[in-house]
Amino acid sequence: MALISRRMMLAAGGTLAGAGWVRKPRAQELKPLSAALQPVNPPVMAPDIAFVDAGGRTHHLSEFRGHGMVINLWATWCAPCVAEMPSLAVLSKTLAPADIAVLPLSSDHGGAAAVEAFFRKHDITGLPVLLDPQGAAARAFGVEGIPTSVVIDKSGREQARLSGSADWSTPAAAAAVRKLVG
Repeated sequence: MALISRRMMLAAGGTLAGAGWVRKPRAQELKPLSAALQPVNPPVMAPDIAFVDAGGRTHHLSEFRGHGMVINLWATWCAPCVAEMPSLAVLSKTLAPADIAVLPLSSDHGGAAAVEAFFRKHDITGLPVLLDPQGAAARAFGVEGIPTSVVIDKSGREQARLSGSADWSTPAAAAAVRKLVG
C-alpha cells in the first residue's frame, strides 16, 4: 500500500513539475489578424443569438443590426483568450467612433463577477461584460473552440471569422474590420 502511495505521489509531482513549464501566451506572440481572419463567402445572416449583460438583462443580436460588430466568444480560463483580450479592448476603443461594437461573450459559469474580476485584474476597459454561460451563442455560430471571433456587417451578415487568437490592436486590424463591416 505504501508503494502505491509513493507512486501516486511521484506521478502527481511529475504532473505538477510539468505544469510549471506551461505559461500563458503573451500579447506579442499573437499572430497578426490578417494571417488568421477567414472571409465567409458568401456572407450569411448571423443567428439572432441571445446573451446576458452584467445586470442580468437578456439582449439579442438583432438589437445591434445597423451597427458593425465583432463578436468574441471567450472565457477567463482560456490562455489564448487572456492574451487576446487586451487587444480587443484596444479595437473596441478604436472602432467605437465608427459605430462598430466589440461584443465579448464570456462562457464562464462564474457569471458577471468572474468577468468583472478578470477585467480588473488585467486592466481591461472599454469592453462590456456580456455572458453566454450555457454556450448557446457558440452553438448557434457552430463554433468548435474558443477564442473565436465573428465579424458581422451592418446588415447582420457574417463577413469573416477567426478561430483562435490574434492581435486586434493594430491599425491594420481596425482597417480590416471597417472594410468588412462596410
